[in-house]
Formats: sequence, structure tokens, C-alpha cells
Amino acid sequence: MFYILNSAIGDRPSVLTGLLLVLCFAPSSFAQPLSLSLDVKRHELRNGLQILTLEDHTLPILSYYTFFKVGSRHESIRQTGISHLFEHMMFNGARRYRPKEFDQMLESNGGYANAYTTEDMTVYYEHFPHEQLELIIDMESDRMAHLALTEQSLTSERAIVKEERRIQIDNSVSGQVFELLHTLAYTAHPYRWPVLGWMSDLDAITLEDCKTYFRTHYAPDNAVIVLVGDFNTASAVQLLRRYYERIPAHPAPPDVSTIEPPQYGERRAVLYKHAELPALAIGYHAASTANEDVFALDVFQIILAQGESSRLYKRLVYDEQAAVSLSATYPWMLDPSLFTIYVTMKPNWDHGWVEELVYEEIDRFKNTPVSDRELRKAKNILQAQFIRGLESNSGKADKIGTYEVLFNDWTMMHTALVKYEEVTQEDIIRIAHKYFWDRNRSVVLMKPEGSK
Repeated sequence: MFYILNSAIGDRPSVLTGLLLVLCFAPSSFAQPLSLSLDVKRHELRNGLQILTLEDHTLPILSYYTFFKVGSRHESIRQTGISHLFEHMMFNGARRYRPKEFDQMLESNGGYANAYTTEDMTVYYEHFPHEQLELIIDMESDRMAHLALTEQSLTSERAIVKEERRIQIDNSVSGQVFELLHTLAYTAHPYRWPVLGWMSDLDAITLEDCKTYFRTHYAPDNAVIVLVGDFNTASAVQLLRRYYERIPAHPAPPDVSTIEPPQYGERRAVLYKHAELPALAIGYHAASTANEDVFALDVFQIILAQGESSRLYKRLVYDEQAAVSLSATYPWMLDPSLFTIYVTMKPNWDHGWVEELVYEEIDRFKNTPVSDRELRKAKNILQAQFIRGLESNSGKADKIGTYEVLFNDWTMMHTALVKYEEVTQEDIIRIAHKYFWDRNRSVVLMKPEGSK
């Protein structure tokens, strides 16, 4: 589950010529493993701040990402939602810049800023003309060191986040279904609560909670800065040292020690909502980024449910005409995440019958190897998606930082394409047996209000 305040606006693409030519003109060459090499430089300041730089002089623009290694995974009961709330608080001024001045100054200089929060991280980013680099470093370092935390800003941003929760969860059919599915599947781990938090916890968060949270998590030694675009590395790092190295490191925040206990039986729930169409959500506990099964699970997800030619779509939408839409989602996370299947059914269809159709399709993976064509197509899709994600400065910066946080090593990007290529038919059979069985799943049936 991924929450973004506004859709990210990427800059114009800088072409990765060699890799894109392979994608566009020689798909059959994917039979040979692909590799990727980005000339990213790592720099570490005395206070522990990690900086990753990648020069790309195609266009006179820059993308500047700051990854803080904190998300809803690091919260506790009574403070759920504080990570996302803090994402909003970070735009309310600091020592040198007044409230709302951050956006005003950036936009008046031709730039754009936004942020997003996930279970595992909080990310702030800017896209701007290259001559504004020192201004951005000044503003970002100012709010890392001296964020203005006031009762007024807390009250204002709390109201915005609560309204966001109403729109995305409380008044959303799928939002409530997925919220219930996660609380059903997770009994102990913080992944059980939504990134947007529980409404009562949002009301309970105090200014002192925010100050403690800031001191604990918004330290330079808990952050990674990624800079991609038109700049000189030596000059940029010199600026970063000048502005950031004065910020003191803090004691390392406590790691998340809770391990979700094994699930020993299917869990089920029924949700009644004012909705026109019934829906079905199924979640299976899957792998974390510490397990290379993530690559085989991605391939499995593509074959199972991505696009109109996927197995589930053909079975449920075309053949049986039992559903109007469906999707499968498998997010990479620091701890084992949930592989979810969501089906919007046609009226008057029985949930049990549609469920059985889904399980029949999953069981096919266990008993019969996927075809060479299906496997090849899934790999091509994943490899193409990966490369397209690197077309812009923004895409490169986001992916570099994400791999650094999720794998503790951004260079995993260099082997990702090869890892997808190495997935075999036997791997698909193995993970189908390992993860997709009845005792490892949770199920939510959404029924329109008034139905039986």
C-alpha cells in the first residue's frame, strides 16, 4: 500500500540508449541475461548521512531525493499515522524559511516538490533547474535541523490527514477492504495498521509526540540523499558537506523487533458496504526483500493477474464473466509483505464460487509448469518496467534510494534484471507451494449493504 499526496511529476526523460534499444527492437535478446551499470558515487559525512550521486548532463535539471528510514512500520499503538502526518509537518517552515515558504521559493525558481510515505520509509523530493542546487540544499538541511513544530501546524496538518483518511479509506470500498484484510492477516506486526493510521490515534498525537518523533527519526544518520542530474559531483558534495555536516547525529532509533507469528489457518471476514458491486480480497503472507523469492513472486504476479492476457483475467472476466476487474499486488517490504488478489465481481455472483475459480488458477501453478511463452512474457514485462523507471532523473533517484533502503545496498539494482532472467519454471512451482495455500491466507468478502 503506497500513499502519495499528489502524483509525482517526472522531468523529461534522459534516454538510456543501449537498454532501451534492446527493449524496443530486440525483445528476443532477453534470452541472454541483461545487466545494468549506473555510475553512482557514495559519499558519507561525519554525522553518518549517506549521499548517492549520479551525474546525467542530458538536460539542465536535477532531482533531489531525501529518504528517511522511517515509515508506519516504526510506529506504535496510539501513534499510528504519525509518519504520514509528519510528512505534512515538514512543509511548515524551519529556522530560515517561514511556513509555506518552502514551496513558494521552489516554485518561483521553476521547481516542484512533493513527498510520500510507505510502511518502510518517508521520502521527500524536488525537481528543479540545476542552478538552484544550493537553494534546495539550504532549504532541505534547514528543515532537517530546525523544523518548526507548533500547535498551529499540528492542528492544521492533522485535519488534512484526517480528511485524507476519510477519502482513501473510510469512504472507499477498496480502502476499507484492504484495511480489514491487513488487520486480519497481521496479528502482531506493525504492517497490520494503515499508513494513514487509525482516526483515534491521529486525534491523540500531541506536539510532544511530534518533537520526540523528529529527534528520533529525522537525523542525518537515519537518512539517504540521492542526487541525479546535471551537476558536478565534487562541487555538489562540497555544498552538501557545508550545509549538512553541522547537523549532529542522533542515537540510532530502535529497530522493529516484532516478527509476525506463523499463520496456522485461514482467516475470514465479511464487510458490508454501500456499494453497487460485491468484491473479494485474498491475502497470502509472502517474502521480504531479504529473500530472493521476491523476484519469482513478481514473475508469478504478472502471469497470474497483470493485464487482460493474464490467467485470472481470462478466467474470471472473459471465460466465466464473473468479474468486471481484478488485480494482484505484491509490494517489496523490509519484513514479509502480503501478496493480495482483489476481484470486483459482477452482481449476484456467489463469493464462494468466485473464490474457487481463483484457487483453481493458483493450483494450476503447483501442478503444471508455466509455458515458456508465459515465462518469457512475464520477464519481458518486468524488465521493461524496470528500464522505463530509469528514463528520468526522478525515476533513477527514486529507484536508487528505494533499493538502498529496502536492500541496504543500492547496487542490488545492478543484478535485478539478471535475477528476473534467472527465474525458472521450477521456481514458480516452488513458490506456489510455499506461499499459496489455505493456511497461509486471509480472505475478506465485501457484500453490498442489504445483500445476504
